[in-house]
Amino acid sequence: MKKRRILSAILCAVTLIAFVHATMAPSQAEDPLKIGFIYNSPVGSAGWTFAHDAGRLEMEQALGGKVATTRIESATEADVERILRELVNNGHKLIFTTSFGFMNPTVKVAGTAPGTMFQHATGYKLADNVGVYHARAYEARYLSGVLAGKMSKSGVAGFVASFPIPEVIRGINAFTLGMRSVNPEAKVKVVWISSWYDPGKERDAADAMISQGADVISQFTDSGGPIQAAEAKNVWAIGVGSDMSSYGAKAHLTSVGYKWGGFYTDMAKAVMAGTWKSENVWGGLKRGMIDLTALNAAVPQEVKDLVAARRTAIAAGELHPFQGPIKDQSGAVKVPEGQTLDDGALLGFKWYVEGVEGALPE
Repeated sequence: MKKRRILSAILCAVTLIAFVHATMAPSQAEDPLKIGFIYNSPVGSAGWTFAHDAGRLEMEQALGGKVATTRIESATEADVERILRELVNNGHKLIFTTSFGFMNPTVKVAGTAPGTMFQHATGYKLADNVGVYHARAYEARYLSGVLAGKMSKSGVAGFVASFPIPEVIRGINAFTLGMRSVNPEAKVKVVWISSWYDPGKERDAADAMISQGADVISQFTDSGGPIQAAEAKNVWAIGVGSDMSSYGAKAHLTSVGYKWGGFYTDMAKAVMAGTWKSENVWGGLKRGMIDLTALNAAVPQEVKDLVAARRTAIAAGELHPFQGPIKDQSGAVKVPEGQTLDDGALLGFKWYVEGVEGALPE
């Protein structure tokens, strides 16, 4: 009798353990990875931030219930540290900060949150739990310059620029080199607005350059202001971030489009698998992180074919936008024929190539 009671108790205990395991394990397995995204402007309907959010949505679709995301729009650099700490405290284990000015707060907070992985876009500071990522946008910028050079009648382009950091200077130079590869006398005017997103300033800058003869407007800012200005003045425009044709379908030649979905999905999978590591990712046309969006139907077929051929050559490693000979504004040779700027030089750009007008801000 006593043995029977002991056996019954053991069986009950085993059953209870099995029940607890059966009810708890699925819940634990189904807990989604919480991922945060911090943007420096509204998502809107096109542009830099829109492209990042499209990548977020693509990742959600790919991973389904395995992830749960939070997005913060229009964050200021002064608020990023507080926002990061709130996301960490709320259990986010992977956080993407998508503006150059968010770099230092990201590294600072990461130092106090070793259990959270951080990915910073466009920066250069790494830590054990901080990786950086960007696309080789200069490859598509060069192609957009080729397109601008072929479509411009005046041989003058305008470039609405945000801040004089190497990333932006590199974009201006790549665009100029592409334009001058098909029109050696082409000139590029630049107006700096000291903002990533200011529709009014961006449009005013574009209007000013159009009045000075620019018949193609490019930009390294996030609003549709420059394209709206181009549409109103019947000149061409090149957007950035994602397809910006909604701001001016007739003016919009193409946009330099970022593609983040695959990268975001890979990073989330790595965190879930415990294989994530800190690294500097800089992917271009070959990796599928950057490309031109659809070209305007008004672009002649021979121009489309030229741009496509250059694109294929860059992706194959047969053409580099910064291969010599390249001169600076003074006419001094900075990159001799047969040489190409390495990544270190590209990441530290502090000079204009020949063809860019005006002085680089201090």
